[in-house]
Amino acid sequence: MVLPIERPQKIVCIGLNYRDHAEEQGVALPERPLLFAKWPNTLIGPGEPIRLPSISHEVDYEAELAVVIGQRVSQASPDNALEAVRGYLCANDVSGRDVQFADKQWVRGKSFDTFCPVGPELVPAADVPDPQALTIRAILNGQVMQDSTTANMVFGVADIISFVSQAITLEPGDLILTGTPAGVGVFRDPKVLLKPGDEITIEIEGLGALTNPVHAA
Repeated sequence: MVLPIERPQKIVCIGLNYRDHAEEQGVALPERPLLFAKWPNTLIGPGEPIRLPSISHEVDYEAELAVVIGQRVSQASPDNALEAVRGYLCANDVSGRDVQFADKQWVRGKSFDTFCPVGPELVPAADVPDPQALTIRAILNGQVMQDSTTANMVFGVADIISFVSQAITLEPGDLILTGTPAGVGVFRDPKVLLKPGDEITIEIEGLGALTNPVHAA
């Protein structure tokens, strides 16, 4: 399967950016966007397998709205930040939770090979009039696990782009993952974690559905 976007220079991710996701963890809402990174080795397209690494035994799904930058942007204001957006797609911020929590920071646990499926295709920004009014769901083996709306974000797309660009110049093709809503597997009782043979789908209103099988290492 062909990757639906060019390989980005940067993948910028936002943590704890849905009110319901912070609530399910029992943590306070962040005062500013919480940034971390995934590396381009994580990227796969629709239909390609998520491979479970041998050193992580608690691999989780995260439905996310992904933003592709279309022009160089530095120190943008929230009022004009959306002008830099080329388009949107579905993303799955797959996470090795045991590694993530043991490291006490998130980059390694989030950056295993195949841990950033994106797709099914890039939808131009002009076709998404309001990125803060989209339903977002994760469906595992036919069961809805996450069901929310991007209106539930703590920081919207424009605020995220503005915040990131105050410190980091964003280049055409850069990818921003904007956070995940409640319903991830690790905070369920009992936990629901990815296993070989699973199929995980991320659906976002107007952007289609991104489906990936789960394979052993």
